[in-house]
Amino acid sequence: MTTLALGPSWLDPDYLINTFGLIGVLVIVFAESGLLIGFFLPGDSLLFTTGLLVTTGTLDTLPLWAICALIVVAAVVGDQVGYLFGRKVGPALFKRPDSRLFKQENVEKAHEFFEKYGPKSLVLARFVPIVRTFTPIIAGVSRMNYRLFLIYNVVGGVLWGAGVTLLGAVLGKIDFVHQHIEKILILIVLISVLPIVIEVLRARSQNKKAAAATDDGPAAPVQRGRHAKR
Repeated sequence: MTTLALGPSWLDPDYLINTFGLIGVLVIVFAESGLLIGFFLPGDSLLFTTGLLVTTGTLDTLPLWAICALIVVAAVVGDQVGYLFGRKVGPALFKRPDSRLFKQENVEKAHEFFEKYGPKSLVLARFVPIVRTFTPIIAGVSRMNYRLFLIYNVVGGVLWGAGVTLLGAVLGKIDFVHQHIEKILILIVLISVLPIVIEVLRARSQNKKAAAATDDGPAAPVQRGRHAKR
């Protein structure tokens, strides 16, 4: 396997797995699922590569079903921590100043995503980088019903954690995948960020339309009385 060309070597899934093993995968999944510092981690490509390496025998510490189960647990627990953090921090999160590892823009995107899709955003956000890190935190800030949060959290954790890993395991049996693994990982990254790109372009389009409507709006009519005063 080759190094993923979209980032530094220490973010390459193959490098991370070979260096830190299964424990590293679980820590990254946990961090990306609910810790503020985990938004930049390569969740989708990491899970896909994990499944692929299990199929090829490179990662043979546990059987595939056990690895999938542990990944799901790490993803669910990560979201739980994010939710509890959001409930504790509350509105103060929206007033936190930007730093190298924290951007207010990310919080606002996750909040808009949560407001748009409601509880099911917890499932959809799993497949959207950055948004999946902040959505459970926003759910906690909004004080979403805990039982409802737990249900959608588990569903999302299973579909994303086990689903993407199994996809890598299934496709890992195909020779074409091995021959073009770097391109496939890049494609996975591009597909995962596509929803963010679409939302950004849509927001810009709406802002331009709103600005144009304001500039081109009709001038207020001048009110005149029927009889002029003398």
